[in-house]
Amino acid sequence: LQRLFLFLLFAGPFNCFASYSMATELVYSITEGLPKGVLIGSIGADLNLGYADPPLSFTLASNQISGQYVDLSSATGDLHTSAKEIDRERLCPGNLDIQDCILLLDIIVLPQQYFRFVKIKVVVKDVNDNAPSFPVAVIHLSVPENAQVNTRLAIEHTALDPDVGVNGVHTYWLENNFGVFTLDVEENVNGEKTPYLIVTGPLDRETRDEYVTSIIAEDGGNPPLLGTAALKISITDVNDNCPVFNESQIKVTIYGNSTIGTLVTQVHAVDLDLGSNAQITYSYSERVSQKTKALFTLGEITGTIKLSQRIDANTVQLHKLTVLGNGPGCIPAVITVLVSIIKVVFNPPVIVPRYIATEAQGVIYLQESDPANSPIAFITIKDSDQKQKVDCYLEGDGPFRISPYQTYINEYLLETTEPLDYELKQKYAITIFAKNSQGLLGRTFVKIQVVDENDNSPVFAHLLVELSLEENNTPNTFLTKLNAVDADSGERGEVSYFLQPDVASVFTLDAKTGVLTVSMSLDREKKEKYKFSVKAVDSGVPPRESVATVILTVLDKNDNSPRFINKDFSFFVPENFPGFGEIGVIGVTDADVGKNGWVALSILNGSDIFVIDTGNGVLRAKIPLDREQQGSYVLWIQAIDGGDPALSCAAKVTILLLDVNDNPPLVLFPQSNWSYLLVLPSTLPGSSITEVYAVDKDTGMNAVIAYSIIGRRGPRPESFDIDATSGNITLQEALMETDYGLYRLLVKVSDHGYPEPLHSTIMVNLFVNETVSNESYIESLLRREPKISMEEKQPEKLTVTQKQINSSSCLPTLIALSVINLAFLISVVLLATYICFKKGKRHGKKEESLEVQIPLNKETDFHRVEKKPVIITNI
Repeated sequence: LQRLFLFLLFAGPFNCFASYSMATELVYSITEGLPKGVLIGSIGADLNLGYADPPLSFTLASNQISGQYVDLSSATGDLHTSAKEIDRERLCPGNLDIQDCILLLDIIVLPQQYFRFVKIKVVVKDVNDNAPSFPVAVIHLSVPENAQVNTRLAIEHTALDPDVGVNGVHTYWLENNFGVFTLDVEENVNGEKTPYLIVTGPLDRETRDEYVTSIIAEDGGNPPLLGTAALKISITDVNDNCPVFNESQIKVTIYGNSTIGTLVTQVHAVDLDLGSNAQITYSYSERVSQKTKALFTLGEITGTIKLSQRIDANTVQLHKLTVLGNGPGCIPAVITVLVSIIKVVFNPPVIVPRYIATEAQGVIYLQESDPANSPIAFITIKDSDQKQKVDCYLEGDGPFRISPYQTYINEYLLETTEPLDYELKQKYAITIFAKNSQGLLGRTFVKIQVVDENDNSPVFAHLLVELSLEENNTPNTFLTKLNAVDADSGERGEVSYFLQPDVASVFTLDAKTGVLTVSMSLDREKKEKYKFSVKAVDSGVPPRESVATVILTVLDKNDNSPRFINKDFSFFVPENFPGFGEIGVIGVTDADVGKNGWVALSILNGSDIFVIDTGNGVLRAKIPLDREQQGSYVLWIQAIDGGDPALSCAAKVTILLLDVNDNPPLVLFPQSNWSYLLVLPSTLPGSSITEVYAVDKDTGMNAVIAYSIIGRRGPRPESFDIDATSGNITLQEALMETDYGLYRLLVKVSDHGYPEPLHSTIMVNLFVNETVSNESYIESLLRREPKISMEEKQPEKLTVTQKQINSSSCLPTLIALSVINLAFLISVVLLATYICFKKGKRHGKKEESLEVQIPLNKETDFHRVEKKPVIITNI
């Protein structure tokens, strides 16, 4: 309908273009399995459409399933294979003719004035891409053992190959023919090939009853593909064997006093066939007389010959019994039994037992718990001459005896001599003989069965079971199979296994099998050994039991990382600590044992300065440490255990250096012993003239500085004094004209270090005058070696008591001092920066007003210096 609609749509309004509207059919041929982009055909070229204006357009008619296998170029009409691979067997299932698998495509050529409807047939050719396969994995075939040579048996389960033609199944062959088989292939009118198994040699089921090989199907492709199935050839039995006796004659002797039912002998023939072919029946030959047949009964199935009548004086002494072994379809096998009868004049003694123990069907049952000397039976001997004593004795193994019972004639007691043990022996067969004065012998057979009792406890193969299991095991891990053996029989020997109440709940024991498992994961670090008892109980009444001990050792696994005893370590070490001295001990533990618990320590940073002993964790410094260069160190210590793979952890170590008084104060101002300061005579007493400023690289008390004047020189040197704490030099008294001149003050700058303070000195030069008129003269005075008398007065020292020293060792105090020292050091740096800045500023002013360098003094009035020149000729 769709095609008709398209035809009417385009044909109706455009009859003028009818010459282009005719339908065309093109046939192309490809092989299956081609990749994407292979050219199938060029529709435009094959139809000789040539150039058109407007250009031609090629499209596939919609809703075509075949269109998914091709890509059509709308401009050129080139038809290519698409990404979906063409599988001939899937496209045309069950199609045996290679020419019949066709893709049908409808192509529409537009525009309308060139409209053409093109039918495309793409013939898909087969390739050998499928191997033959048998419908079953194992093919069973039965061959009778009497099959003649060249017997042919069809193998019904033939191989299938989805490919067709020459690529289909071509032939069959056997992997192994065993020299008695071959394979032939027949082809019917429909081209179907059937393999036939041909017998090429004699078969004998009794020699070999089965042959197993492989049947291989091969197709005709290039290269050929193969399919395989197992071929089991069963050789079925035929009745090709007859009964055979192992011997031709049997000689038997019996006594004339034998009782009816006495077993004379038993004949046995063998037939190598199976089932009904091997059934044997026994019968007498026709040559055996009726009297002999009546005297001796022959078991048709069993072949037993028994005495069926009493022997008397008229009985023939020699009997020849010809016995036939009959098989189906066979000539009977023959055996001759010669029976000689020894006649006796007197009857032998008769043994009459009267059982005390339990007896059933000729078997006496004795309990193994019966004590020694337990009576079994009274034995009465009957003889034709009742007055003569008959000797009675036993033959056979076992703890039994027979003895005369009290004073009775020919009365005997059969009893045990020791307790019986079922586990040692369960059955006994003894013979009781009675011999009279004529030498005639009577006998009877006694069968004794020992009855088992629950007299044995279960016995473990090992009373101590030592096991080992690596920790972190999976739940329900098998540990061992406990085994206890009970020598008793029946349910008395059936053993069940139980855990004692003291066993941890993590263990499970199967009561029947004795399989011991651990139901959860074990942790060696929580518990390394488990010791518990296992009980084996039999099913007797009352039950008996035994106990074994199980010791489970949980083996270590490297499942614990090393752990430091502290998260962070802090050590306080005095500076100038000697090289390789012990700073502290880094404590580390590992819950594992052995190699897994061995821990090696290493320094992740700072290894050029510090070293750590792996064995004991002692941290040392390779070189002496100077707090003034670096006040603290932060190290990261790594601990690695010896497991595989190794586990590790790291800890932070802070080393704080405690200050040692190893730095004397450093005078920052005045900068040299040759600088001087102009002091105006009008300076008021109490005024600050200048200051001595010094810093100490140490901290704490080691950095607390005291100032003192230890030497003076000048007209009235006591006119100046220094503040011990701040270093400020002040004028003590008013200056007079007689006080003009150069003053030289030797200032001692001392710290309060312990145990010995350190100090520095600086010369402070003060020039008292109205102005500076002769700088070279002043400088020459400064360069002369001053004769200064030293003062005995020392600067005030801070008294440090022993209590303070001891308390300073406390950790909080040390930390507080360290913080104070750091703050003080920052303050010193800021102050030094400030002084340098001020000094540079004043230095600029001096260059503008003075020709000599004058130390900085905040209160100096340089304008007054310029206004009041002073004559210094009197100095």
